Amino acid sequence: MNHTPLGYMGPPPFKFLPRAAGAEGPAFSVPFKILATLIVLACVAAFVQTWLAGRASGVALAGGWFIAGLLLVVYTWFCILRSITRIDAQGLHQSWVWDKHMELQELAYGKLIRVRGLDWLIAPRLYVRTLMGKFAVFYAASPEMVAEFERLVSELKAFRSMR
Repeated sequence: MNHTPLGYMGPPPFKFLPRAAGAEGPAFSVPFKILATLIVLACVAAFVQTWLAGRASGVALAGGWFIAGLLLVVYTWFCILRSITRIDAQGLHQSWVWDKHMELQELAYGKLIRVRGLDWLIAPRLYVRTLMGKFAVFYAASPEMVAEFERLVSELKAFRSMR
């Protein structure tokens, strides 16, 4: 059996150091943020138009569902605009609707998913899974973060194949 310094039995923890301490960047590209903004504005305009038409015909009570849906869309849009992905010696982090965090030492598998040629619009994403099967997806729009993701996947694959 393999004993780790933490006192539990199992495979040794994965260690990864980003090239820049606490490397971080936007999770989504500027063109994607602009597209998301246009979609949200179109939804708001459609809501206002529908609400005014419903109000004129006396059917304003159903507006509550529209408002709830619109609030969810607006909150998601706000999260897209402010979302930051960071990688440091402890783990991967992304601010989002709910902040995501994954400890590096627990990683078992990683894969970089991207649509080559469309990185400017569709942010590359890092799919990671832990030894216990927990998984998460982290987005990165900056070339520096994508390079860190590629290096992490390569080092993780080499580390886990040696064991």
